[in-house]
Amino acid sequence: MAGQEEKKMSFEEVLERDGSIVYYSVGDSMEPLIRSGRDLLVIEKPRGRLKKYDIPLYRRASGQYILHRIIQVKEDGYVACGDNRFTTEYPVRDSQIIGVLTALTREGRIIPLKGFRYRLYVFFWCDLFLIRSWILKCIYIFDRFKKGNLLRRKRK
Repeated sequence: MAGQEEKKMSFEEVLERDGSIVYYSVGDSMEPLIRSGRDLLVIEKPRGRLKKYDIPLYRRASGQYILHRIIQVKEDGYVACGDNRFTTEYPVRDSQIIGVLTALTREGRIIPLKGFRYRLYVFFWCDLFLIRSWILKCIYIFDRFKKGNLLRRKRK
């Protein structure tokens, strides 16, 4: 109706209404698997307790929505980390989880979240977390050094 503002729905409301959430990714925390603004994601309600390597959409206490991979399942929650991050978040509790990534489409092509290539990626990029975190820290330091920001602070 003209003149009426459309209510912006939360992810939770869309998931409840439609059964799934379909949106383009935002942010770089899940690169190289998920590319910001290019990859179309499908999120569905989780069916039971999540497993290692699942990629849940969850909400932090601050209200911020996060899509990170589970790298460890514990009794009282999950340890999560973005594929492009070297710090973990714990605990992510079941009550915070809204949905789980079930499909990924890039340039009209479905990227399978199961199968040999995906498992190989998960093994090298996720199971070798300590090596990955060291590589990402080195890249971060190199980028800061290259930009001349390593030893000086930003001026306001």
